[in-house]
Amino acid sequence: MKGNLLIMHGGAPTAVINASLFGAIEEAKKQSEIDRILASDGGTGGFLAGNIIDLTDIPQEKLDLLPQTPGSAIGTSRDHLNREDYTLMAEKLQELGIAFVLMTGGNGTMDTCRKLSDVCLGRDIVVCGIPKTMDNDLSKTDHSPGFASAARYLAGSVREVAQDVKGLAIHVVVVESFGRDAGWLAASSILAREQTGDAPHMILCPETAFNEEAFLSRVKALYEEKRGVVVVASEGLRYGDGKPIVDPIFTAGRATYFGDVSAYLAQLIIKRLGIKARSEKPGILGRSSSAWMSTVDRDEAIACGREAVKLVTSGKHAHMTAIERVSTEPYESRIISIPIDDEVIKERVLPDLYIDAEHFNIDPMYGTWLSPLVGGDLGSFIIINGKIR
Repeated sequence: MKGNLLIMHGGAPTAVINASLFGAIEEAKKQSEIDRILASDGGTGGFLAGNIIDLTDIPQEKLDLLPQTPGSAIGTSRDHLNREDYTLMAEKLQELGIAFVLMTGGNGTMDTCRKLSDVCLGRDIVVCGIPKTMDNDLSKTDHSPGFASAARYLAGSVREVAQDVKGLAIHVVVVESFGRDAGWLAASSILAREQTGDAPHMILCPETAFNEEAFLSRVKALYEEKRGVVVVASEGLRYGDGKPIVDPIFTAGRATYFGDVSAYLAQLIIKRLGIKARSEKPGILGRSSSAWMSTVDRDEAIACGREAVKLVTSGKHAHMTAIERVSTEPYESRIISIPIDDEVIKERVLPDLYIDAEHFNIDPMYGTWLSPLVGGDLGSFIIINGKIR
């Protein structure tokens, strides 16, 4: 089979989504089955609107910038598609001579990838996926490109915030992380700690039901001990009945814009405990930082893009590249392919063995698992604790 290749991005960008794009383009240039390398300008919605970019002849010096460029260079979207849209997409693919399609994204995008693949069966069009999610909630892959860079940003930023709080120990600072249903990212702040007792002093993940009284009791005890406290909280915190602790301010399909959990918790501390508190919400700063990009994350993203081209040109319908961990110490991984089934699309939450719910903490085992992914040391700061008597 021979024809054009189309690449589409779906969902929120990450620091390394363009690295996967780079890997796919580089590999596509080597494949004799591929004529032109095309991209949808703005995800599925852009494709349906006829917004197509030809990447075949872009100068190499510009392509070489992709691995270090955050965001989506070709645009992305969160479009809701109905059955007729998939049929229309398949017809447009045929009109453009597209024989191969790669969709880069998370759970929703992989679901779209599978549905489009089903419609394209019998049309000589192969559709496959490239994993991408900073939430790390795609199943059947050890981790997803985009996550490690976001984890590195959060851990490094919390370490910096901790120095500020340590120097002026008069309040509680609540840092909010992404993580609608999974606490992988919030838990990554454990890497901010250099020694026992370092911040973050509390880590709250959505897998554990939020208990207001237990939370306030723990904050009070920590404040009385340290006078300066750092809390990391996931945006997806819920009560035992599943209700978010702060109502979402906007919901459209799978896209949910949560209220300010960090602001809510800071105000709760002020009102109930009479302790000065403030909130910090890095938000998209954490997924768009090239300064904190993990080199491991970038390299694995490129490899996922490269292997996805080989996968789609081999004729495997509705498959996704995935990362398999071979070894943790020393770290080694390889790129494999898996069929996109219900298990892949199902959101993967942080396992219970990593969560110390009683102490609002994360087990050190998680730090061991995560550490090799973030791409090197986060840096150290001076600690002056000697006193003249």
